[in-house]
Amino acid sequence: MSTQHEVPKALMVDGFRTRKSYGFGGLSKGATMVGAMVLVAEGIIGTQAPVTLLATVPVTLALLALAASRRHGMPAPAYYWAKVSWGRAARVDATSYRRVLLPHPYALDLPGVGASSTLIKAYDPTTGKSVGVVHDRARGHMTVTTLLAPGGSLMAPTGTVQSSLRTWSSVLDAMSTDDQVKGASVTIQITPGAGEALGDDVKARQDPHAPQLAKQVVDELVRTTPHATASVAPWMTVVVDPTAGANPPQELSDQVAETLKVVDSLDLSGTGTDIERRANDVDLRRLVRSAYDPDVFNARDAEFADLSWSECGPQAADDGWEEYSHDGGVSISWVLREMPRRPIAYSVLLPLLAPGRFQRRITLAYRVLDPYEGEAVLEREISHAHQRAQATAEVKGRAKWSQRADTQRAEQAAAQMAGGSQVVDWTLMVTVTARRTADLPAARQELERAVKATRGIRMRPAYGAQAAVFAAGLPLGYNPLVKD
Repeated sequence: MSTQHEVPKALMVDGFRTRKSYGFGGLSKGATMVGAMVLVAEGIIGTQAPVTLLATVPVTLALLALAASRRHGMPAPAYYWAKVSWGRAARVDATSYRRVLLPHPYALDLPGVGASSTLIKAYDPTTGKSVGVVHDRARGHMTVTTLLAPGGSLMAPTGTVQSSLRTWSSVLDAMSTDDQVKGASVTIQITPGAGEALGDDVKARQDPHAPQLAKQVVDELVRTTPHATASVAPWMTVVVDPTAGANPPQELSDQVAETLKVVDSLDLSGTGTDIERRANDVDLRRLVRSAYDPDVFNARDAEFADLSWSECGPQAADDGWEEYSHDGGVSISWVLREMPRRPIAYSVLLPLLAPGRFQRRITLAYRVLDPYEGEAVLEREISHAHQRAQATAEVKGRAKWSQRADTQRAEQAAAQMAGGSQVVDWTLMVTVTARRTADLPAARQELERAVKATRGIRMRPAYGAQAAVFAAGLPLGYNPLVKD
């Protein structure tokens, strides 16, 4: 017998909406304009040679129908173009990576989106400890990762959870008014079978004079623990442009100092999580290297201290259409397709965070729009929603109920922003890693069940972008929402 957990209305969240451009039918604004111009041109040509319309008009209508259709939540042209592009890359082995051992300083960089990154070991005068800073040499951005120790909120009073949500909103508000903060992400990595370290700790602390029954019970728990526990490693990564301030620093050391100053200004106290510490260079090497080779996750720090940044990546990797093979196994990554249109509980991601048979990494990526950009986006969305409803009403006599509801959601978002809320571009990414290719179907099934258990969140495989999404969940300085 099971009971349904009742979530108070005060802990329900909503306001999720996908950006939509104005166009005819399911077409985007650009596709509508291109289609209209093509049809006009065909009409002009048809006045001179009417027989050409028999061939050109059906082809144009078929292409417009293809442009209006969707595949796996994506516009069909975008999906098929990605498929063709990935196929071309695979034919020339551009989707395969093999690290070549070269002497310093000719060592190769990390593969893919991490190729322009390098690791800097910095000294933080505030804490007196070292901090690892990832520098994007191509764009000049710097990334600092903070190791977290989240506290449970399922048993917390409603008022405490509400306070945590309000405090996190204040953190996002601080990001929106700071031009140097380009984006952020929060990642939770669940690694099953972490009981070995617990067994060592219990053995070291066991009292030799304890009763025999107590020893037997503890030994039995230690024996079964590796099959029933998981190691949870959460962290927050902030991407900073240190040169976006009023007095941009020129020297690399000054840029690192400015980056640490910006990250320190983001106060996470009261958000339901505790700051363990800033990740140092060894922590970053461990997180990156153990993602590509999960077998080294519980290795000693000394084994990571001497690794170069390029050695933290894979020795070999193959970027498939729906999977990513690397040193210690094979991974599948899914991305957000659509959020529910109804209010959802604050604990909606709990099924994704529950431990399973395979290592899982859940990443929420953010880019907070500044107030002026957010207002412009919402006003444009309201105009597009009204135009779509009006166009449908002119053709069918009335607008669709879904269009009316979409218009109301756009207006509601504008009203919330006028009341002080912020507009946030965000996405959800999940990566599951299996040790063997034979376990890949079971890993995919486990992920599918976890997504379905959220009761509303829709996700899809990251078609042709498995390596990029895999890297987006790591502290490499890559955030897919940060464009500039």
